[in-house]
Parts: sequence; C-alpha cells; structure tokens
Amino acid sequence: MAAATETKQAIKGGEFLIRQTEASEIFIPEQWNEEQKMIAQTCKEFLEQEVFNRLDEIDSMEDLQLMPSILDKAGELGLLGTSVPQEYGGFGMDFNTTMLVAEVIGAGHSVAVALSAHTGIGTLPILYYGNEEQKKKYIPKLATGEWKAAYCLTEPDSGSDANSGKTKATLSADGKHYIINGQKMWITNGGFADVYVVFAKIDNDKNLSAFIVEKSFGGITMNEEEHKMGIKGSSTRQIFFNDCKVPVENLLSERENGFKIAVNILNVGRIKLGAAALGGSKRTISLAINYAKERKQFGTSIANFGAIKHKIADVIAHIFASESACYRAGQNIDDAYNAFVAGGLDSGKARLKSLEEFAIECAILKVHGSEVLDYAVDEGVQIYGGMGFSAEGPMDRAYRDARINRIFEGTNEINRMLTIDMLLKRAMKGQIDLMSPAMAVQKELMAIPDFGASDDEGVFAKEKKALANLKKAGLMVAGAAVQKFMMKLSEEQEVLMNLADMLIEGYVAESTLLRVEKLIGIRGEENCQIEKELAMIYLHHAIERAAVAGKHAIYAFAEGDELRLMLLGLKRFTKIDPYNLKEARRKVANYAIEKGEYPF
Repeated sequence: MAAATETKQAIKGGEFLIRQTEASEIFIPEQWNEEQKMIAQTCKEFLEQEVFNRLDEIDSMEDLQLMPSILDKAGELGLLGTSVPQEYGGFGMDFNTTMLVAEVIGAGHSVAVALSAHTGIGTLPILYYGNEEQKKKYIPKLATGEWKAAYCLTEPDSGSDANSGKTKATLSADGKHYIINGQKMWITNGGFADVYVVFAKIDNDKNLSAFIVEKSFGGITMNEEEHKMGIKGSSTRQIFFNDCKVPVENLLSERENGFKIAVNILNVGRIKLGAAALGGSKRTISLAINYAKERKQFGTSIANFGAIKHKIADVIAHIFASESACYRAGQNIDDAYNAFVAGGLDSGKARLKSLEEFAIECAILKVHGSEVLDYAVDEGVQIYGGMGFSAEGPMDRAYRDARINRIFEGTNEINRMLTIDMLLKRAMKGQIDLMSPAMAVQKELMAIPDFGASDDEGVFAKEKKALANLKKAGLMVAGAAVQKFMMKLSEEQEVLMNLADMLIEGYVAESTLLRVEKLIGIRGEENCQIEKELAMIYLHHAIERAAVAGKHAIYAFAEGDELRLMLLGLKRFTKIDPYNLKEARRKVANYAIEKGEYPF
C-alpha cells in the first residue's frame, strides 16, 4: 500500500531560504521511538554513574588512565559504535539517533569532548574514506574502544587555514613507507590515542594527504598536557613526528585528498557539536532552575522573581529553538542518505554526500548551538549569583567548558562566512535559484505594500507571513550586497557576518514554528500552549536580531535613495504584530520551575 503522505521533491541544502517547508515534512524530537528513548536513557545513566560524580577527579588529570578507562566503559555500553555499521562491530544507527547520543553525552564536560573526538573526527575519516582492508583492521577496534583515536590537523601556523600545514611526508627509498616529519597541536585525546589520523603534504604537493598512523609505529613524541581555560580533563597535547615510518598502505583515500577529508568530516563535527551543546545547555538550565527554587531572598524563593523567570524562559526558548533546527537538519541528512543509497551509492559515500548536501545547515547549527550554550551558562552563573562565581558550584566548570565550542570545528566567524559563501556558490552553479526570488523581492519593494491578512489559514498564519517576510529581508540585503560588491563580497567580512545572522535566525525560527505546528497537529492546540509561547518568544527574538543585522549590512554599502528605500524595505519585511512576551516568558518559566528541569 502506498504511503498516505504527499510526495514532494526532497529539499536541498540551503533551499529553506527560498522554499516553504510544511510542518509534516520535518522530524521533531517528540517523535523519538521507544528504542531511541532507551538509548538516550543509557547515555544519561552512563553520565550519572561514570562522570558527574567524578568531575573534579577527571579535571585534575592526576590519573592519566582515568579518561581512557571511562571511554572503555562507554565502549562496553556500545556508545562508541553508534555511527559504525554492524559489519564492523557497531550499531549502524541512523544519523538523527547518533545526534541524540551526542546531545545527551554533551552534558558530560571533558568526557563529552573525548568521546566525540574519538567517535567523530577520530573514527569517521577511516570509516568514510578507508579502503576495505583499512576499515576491517581499524574500525572494529575503534567501535569497541579497544583502540582510542585522535585527529591531527592543526599546526602552530595553520588553524582556520588548514591547508597551509607544513608537516611533510616523503616516500622511503624502498617505496614501502611514508616518512612523516612535523608538529601538530591542540590534539584532543593525543595523550592516550592508539591511532592518529594525520594530515601531511607529500613532497611539494599543494594539498594535504591523510594517513592512518599507529602510535606503535614509533617516531612520535609529545609535550606535556596543555593547561586550558576549560575542558581540563580532556587530553590535549602537541605531537611531534620525527621520521615516523608509516606503511604506504596506510595512506587514507588518495594522495592530496586530505583537505577534502578534513572539510567533509568537519560537516559531521559541526552539526554534532550543535547537538552536544544542547545537552550542556539543558543540564545548565535544569541546575539553575533547581538552585533558583532553593535559594531564598527577601523571604521567598528567587524563582518567584520576574527577572529570574525572564532568564529561565529566554534560555529555554533558545534551547528549544536550537533543538528544533538540529533534528530537522538531522532528518534531512538521513533522508538524503537513504535516497543516495537507493540510487546505488555505497553507504560511506552516501553518508558523506548527504552531509555535504546540508553543509550550510551544519555550519548554522554549530554557530547557533554553541552560542545558545554560552548564553545558558552565562545566565546560569547570574541565577546562581555569588555561588555562580564560586568553584564550589557547578556553574564555574559549565562556564569555562562552554567557551571552547565557539572555536572548535572552525570558529563561529569562519562558519558564519561559510554559510553565505556556500549559499552563493550553489546559486552560481545553478543548484539553487536565488536569483528569481531576489528579483521578486526587488519588484515587491517598488510595489504598494500589501497590508491585508495572510491567505494562509491555521494556527500560525500571521507568524508564517512574518517568517516569509524575514526571508525576503535576507534576500533583499544579500541581493543588494552581491550587486554592490560582486566578486569582492568575500572581502567584506562584516557584511557576510550580518547576512549569516539573518540566515541563521530565519532557519532556526522557522524550525521552531514548524515543530510546534506539527506538535499541535499531533496533540491538539490546547495541549501545546507552552510550546506556542516558546515559538512566539523565539520568533520575536529572531526578527529583532535579523532587523539589526540587516540594518548594519545596509549601512555598510548603501547611500542616498538606495539607503532610504532599503531601510524602508527592511522595516516592512521585519514587521511583526505586538505580543506580550513578558507573560509568555512567565508561563514558560512557571512550567519549567514546576517540573524542576528543562521540560521539553
């Protein structure tokens, strides 16, 4: 029997800007099945039993075997093999389920970093790019945790510009080994890894190549553990390769394909970091809610104060929004993967291609998730007050550990610029038609505004119109910037960042509205009142933020009549009906305070 759902052309990465998505098309976290909920519960119990009761011990790094032993326990539970196909000893879970694992484990401070580095950038390059022999040799051991993995890309002089690395690989006289010489830094899991994915240039190649290097090959030395602001329990070393002999069969993929491997693996890392940040954010606000309930001032619990409720509700709205976008994109990646496999592509290539397709969304979610986490921990410190600043309370560690996430997996500045760069490149290649919608917006600017009600019926009719207009604002400003700067737009980093903020807010606000609309379809409107308030809180935030970003971009390149016309257009496209956000926040906060945790 044919499925009852309407068949619609699968959405492409970045296409959300110019295409209306229906609520029925997206996955929402309320749809997790029982098996997925059990997996999440296993992750929570692992953190409770192995991590939360030993955070000081982990951070002290007095016992250098502690972190590897915790990863061993994770391996016994199967948490290191979630992305690995069953034929290599893993569970072969779909992408969104692996995102759920990343989210729950994301609350685990330094352990979350060690685990995600092992399962992500440590394992996936071999899984996706390795030949059959390499996969059979390494992946089963990595999936169980028998061997631990690290990823060696960054060097003292090559961070964001990864391809400028100076580490060299030279073929030995007998042609049997590559001899690697060079220095890598900020290597997560560096102190205890058994296997390294190492990037180096062969001879005078222009692009990097990648190698699978076992610690047992020799020629590897390292500095002491780095002293860091946060994630103190995560092993971070500088690693030196001195005539390290790597068998030629350990070249990963083809010569000079290393940069492509690095870029594509970062797509996975980015969206998974967005998911992990959710876990950290939820734990932080849950701790803050409970502290606010217990802490008494002026004869009452501080959770009763409007200023505290504002903080709690606003953080929750941001988390809910980021979560909505995360799993929407995760499902898009899964759907694309399934379509590629059905089309005859092998599993590894299909996974890479599906991630590459949604690279824009991966970058968006890395930025949004990491900044929501920073917001959550900052407000967490504030809710705790003096105890927030004390190392005796949990916010000290939460605040410090969160800060790295805006630097990991490409800085948020790089990721912002990448979102616009990738979008414009796709438009130039004809993969996305940005031109027609941008021209339509230009025409609309010259026409008399339509102040009538939306034709759309339904629960969010006005809000959807506001959201459609928000996208038009982005198209208007981006179109004008492209016309003004042409090929030099890449040099206008400030404008690119403004455009990225408009794009990010549009995507996340839309994801939130669609999630709540779908939920109303499942549960009925009367059972989704708090979720409706969350959608309204976030939509108003998104439109305000996009309006400011758009204004700053317009100021940067327009003047005279063009400036006035564009500012009028921006005002028109970022208009939204007034809404009592104070009351909305109070309802959300009261609900969360009653539940004693992040309640969604």
